[in-house]
Amino acid sequence: MKLVKEVKFPFDLYDRALNLFAVSPLNTRGNYVHPVARDFMDFLRLLLTCGDAAVMEQVFGWDQAEFDTFLQDNPLTAEQQSVLDAIRENLLLAPMERPFAYIKELQAEFDYSLLIYREDYNEWVSVESKIPEWKVYYNGNFWGHHGRARAGKEIPLDKQFVWDDKVFLIPSIYTCNKGLIVDFCLKVPTERIRYFIDKWNLSIENDRSDFTAEQQMQIDAENPLDVDISLKVVLNGTVLSGSHGCGVSWNPCLTEGNGLEARSVIRHYGLDHDYGWVIRRAAFPWKTKRKPQIKSLSVTLIQRPVALSGPHFHVSAPGEQIEFTHPTTGLQHTLTVQEYEQQEILLEHFGSQNQEFPTHYTVMSYTLLPDLPDNAFSVTDCVRSDQLRQKYTNINEPQASSSGFCFGISSDCPTAIIFGGSGQGKLQAACSALHFEPVDKVEWRMVFYEKRHDDVTVELI
Repeated sequence: MKLVKEVKFPFDLYDRALNLFAVSPLNTRGNYVHPVARDFMDFLRLLLTCGDAAVMEQVFGWDQAEFDTFLQDNPLTAEQQSVLDAIRENLLLAPMERPFAYIKELQAEFDYSLLIYREDYNEWVSVESKIPEWKVYYNGNFWGHHGRARAGKEIPLDKQFVWDDKVFLIPSIYTCNKGLIVDFCLKVPTERIRYFIDKWNLSIENDRSDFTAEQQMQIDAENPLDVDISLKVVLNGTVLSGSHGCGVSWNPCLTEGNGLEARSVIRHYGLDHDYGWVIRRAAFPWKTKRKPQIKSLSVTLIQRPVALSGPHFHVSAPGEQIEFTHPTTGLQHTLTVQEYEQQEILLEHFGSQNQEFPTHYTVMSYTLLPDLPDNAFSVTDCVRSDQLRQKYTNINEPQASSSGFCFGISSDCPTAIIFGGSGQGKLQAACSALHFEPVDKVEWRMVFYEKRHDDVTVELI
């Protein structure tokens, strides 16, 4: 203690603006480094008030109540008080009057981009520490935002419910200046994910390029982490129209493939990382000019139909019929070809002088008996369109092709075109893939769209 009293600090040491920082190696909530004082003199004044430098280090993660509670529950020992008295008497310093506000203001105005780390910093920093501060913006997604709007205000709900055999959670909503943000999460048992991965021999390296179109369709239908759901939001009795949305997923079986965005959601909402999670975010603009007061709020989850591959068939002329059994209902249906012809797209539709485009395709119109509801059935070509190819005058030079393209009629994934009603059912049409030369025989595939779950409405407020 005697040595402490004899310590003399040159005034230029603490009178110079240095910015003192606290380094928190175990911090997993953002930056490891935070400023705690503008200079050494302020640091000592803070020490006189807080009693311990550890208190200053923790301010970045506390609110005022937590700060006050800590000081109340951890009074100074006689030895600590003696050291602080020596500092105050020898250096003629007064305790900082508003220590918490001082540190918070300093940290709020500090530009963390000014911190420069060693080149090997990322080798030692855990992935969790790289997760940015949690903020939700209306014009944004899990990866960032654009514009200068303020972050939305979070309203925690922690609303859990079961939809058929699936557990859903709506942890929070966010009120922004432009509209409402709703986050919802689906909890997926790990064993379901593991079975799916093993069945299809999936991995991070497997890009699914070796699978046929039908296999990929089946994979999408079976994937427990691929959930296609739309939301209907009713605020104060008025339906809000959706604007945009985004989603991420957490896979406990392939943790190395989970990005920072998924890790951020898991950490913020406290989700069990031993389960799989599908996280979706949807934005709904306000109907009024000003942000309304929320008196009542409900959300209806609507499962979009899942595509199921059906039988293949060939036809060559109008009047031909194909009988088939619906894979879900078991009912017998008949597809009757009404028109069937080869057509060609005019080259004037393509503006490129350096590339050749496939222009030949086959169009088929047909009816169904008994008829099926709209968007419940379509016919598509089993093969993809020919790839674009570069025009070359020298036949000895190698030719390059693009990965594919789509023109007007969606040749790679044609959908049913409904022309109107008739005694034989709605007249629909399908277009084949595009080719450089006419194709005599097209192999068609039926596609059924199945809605597996009834809608469910959840009262949130």
